[in-house]
Amino acid sequence: MAKLIYSAITSLDGYVADENGNFDWSVPDEAVHAVVNDLMRLVGTQLYGRRLYEVMVAWETLDVVDESAVTQDFAAIWRDTDKVVYSRTLPTVSSARTRIERDFDTDAVAALKAGAQRDLLVGGPQLAGQAITAGLVDEIHLFVSPVIVGGGTRALPVGRHLDLELLDEQRFANGVLHLHYATRG
Repeated sequence: MAKLIYSAITSLDGYVADENGNFDWSVPDEAVHAVVNDLMRLVGTQLYGRRLYEVMVAWETLDVVDESAVTQDFAAIWRDTDKVVYSRTLPTVSSARTRIERDFDTDAVAALKAGAQRDLLVGGPQLAGQAITAGLVDEIHLFVSPVIVGGGTRALPVGRHLDLELLDEQRFANGVLHLHYATRG
């Protein structure tokens, strides 16, 4: 059975975006981006909330010819994965290999996970929070940025206790810390 992985770039105080919705402080450098690419390479299907999909869909048509090798790699990886967007309001998708689901059905996601040949990645803190609360997430990858933003969109759900096992950690020259955890239930 494939794993369901949650990955987020977060501030030290646990936010993926500040109170104004800004996340410009979270742009990964080349070294961090390469590790994100290696994680994404294991994924066959990405599960997105509408807001994160609307940010990420730029990778579908972004001209990366003059960009770095790590950026070109990410674009290729993103384009080569299946995507499921959970939204009640998004009328259509604008990327290949993408479908819309109107509701996050935990049984359907569990079945998708059970039948998948490659891991799944859940993106977006609200959607990930639903998956975490339902007990579907097997691993959490946090890329903790050396910044405190003071409020905004939390990376992890509030009110949910979850024991974790630290599997790995990696420090980067730019101050980012990658924490890789397995969930224990």
